[in-house]
Amino acid sequence: MESPLKILKRYHIHPVKRLGQSFLVDNNVTSRIVDSSEIGEGDTVVEIGAGLGAMTAMIAPRVKRVIALEIDPKLVEVLVCELAEVPNIEIIHTDVLRYDFSSPLQGGGKIKVIGNIPYNVSSQILFRMIEFREHVSSATLMLQREVADRITASPGTKQYGIPSVIVSMYAEVSRLMAVPATCFYPVPKVDSVVLNMEMRGGPLYPLGDYATFIETVKAAFSMRRKTLVNNLKGMDGTRPMGIDTPSLLAEARIDGRRRGETLTVEEFGRLSEIISQLTGPS
Repeated sequence: MESPLKILKRYHIHPVKRLGQSFLVDNNVTSRIVDSSEIGEGDTVVEIGAGLGAMTAMIAPRVKRVIALEIDPKLVEVLVCELAEVPNIEIIHTDVLRYDFSSPLQGGGKIKVIGNIPYNVSSQILFRMIEFREHVSSATLMLQREVADRITASPGTKQYGIPSVIVSMYAEVSRLMAVPATCFYPVPKVDSVVLNMEMRGGPLYPLGDYATFIETVKAAFSMRRKTLVNNLKGMDGTRPMGIDTPSLLAEARIDGRRRGETLTVEEFGRLSEIISQLTGPS
């Protein structure tokens, strides 16, 4: 394929701000991302935000099948014009937050995900990957640097929060490369980082019911300046049952005067497991 900038010009494409569009126009960086994803000839790959198709074209010769997701109808037209004749590429006009990541699977197996994901919905997409963790083996995603920092943050830091805990519980995360803003058009105000998420066979620690775990983490960080004993009182799963929050925390061997950002992933697992035992499945 020709350069992304030439394709933009030829099809008279203008980035749509509400969709968070900023096109990666450095094909050397695109090639490095594809190389780092460790895709192979037997893989089915789902690409999030296929855009102009530069990455799609690089993925296709390496894999069994690539499914290119794109929400912008104008870009779908470009993808069809540029790539429709490639037999193992399937182009789907859809919102990734509505896409069923189990749908490409036939007769078992798992998919791999690659994408330069829109920064305005990056957290939602990350949690979508976790929801489909049984069907996704790995995800290689380009994210805003600040989001990547939050995902990989350690307890006790300002960046540590909901994404840090939930992603770490279900995936092993590694930083692959930094991508400067100058590699994009239009040039964004932030730099980017490519992360690899290798999905675990199960949660890192026992945590009880999944929905309870998610609610526990969100409650703990709901008001960061408040202590755990105050934040957890507002949980929908425990409040109607009259569960005593200080006793709950004592059983989990967690000081209720601590704040959510001080808890390790293991402590969140232990706490949600105890809540699950008391409340039953959500």
